Amino acid sequence: MVLLGLLGVAIAVLVSALGSHGATTEVRASPGATRSAPARESRPEIYVHLLGQVEHPGLFVLHDGDRALDAVAAAGGFTPTADQGKLNLARPLVDGEQIVVPAIGEAPPVVSGLPPPGSGASAAGGKINLNSADQAALETLPRVGPALAQRILDWRNTNGRFTAIEDLMSVTGIGEKTFDGLKALVTV
Repeated sequence: MVLLGLLGVAIAVLVSALGSHGATTEVRASPGATRSAPARESRPEIYVHLLGQVEHPGLFVLHDGDRALDAVAAAGGFTPTADQGKLNLARPLVDGEQIVVPAIGEAPPVVSGLPPPGSGASAAGGKINLNSADQAALETLPRVGPALAQRILDWRNTNGRFTAIEDLMSVTGIGEKTFDGLKALVTV
């Protein structure tokens, strides 16, 4: 009974700390410890792991379409020593990503086996992830120049995540022939 009371207090503190950002439906600080807040929408859930200079590092369940700002808010905000300039707060989040907020003067860590931050490329068999790729990564694809890469990014910003690679066919300028040349090189 005492455990339930403590869990209730923890939920109230979390909801209060998040204020208007309310980005999480669940926070997992350690195995077996789960705190829930009311779900705000029916958007698909994504998991994001925050480490470094945030008040409450951990694994957070956010929603598709949330941004790095929402992840930082879910973690209680930056610590006073956080180098806030190292994180693009407007960047859309990707399911399964890890965000490390460095301290002032500290270089962002290099995570083995993963592309460098901002590369936009996916480690999944060398394929480009349409949901996390930046313009430079998209331009590495055959028949994709700056204009088409920008249209892919615009489509993603307007419509949300690509749910299937076939969604590329909805991007102006990508017909069946171009799609056939891209489908083996991309993932969602």
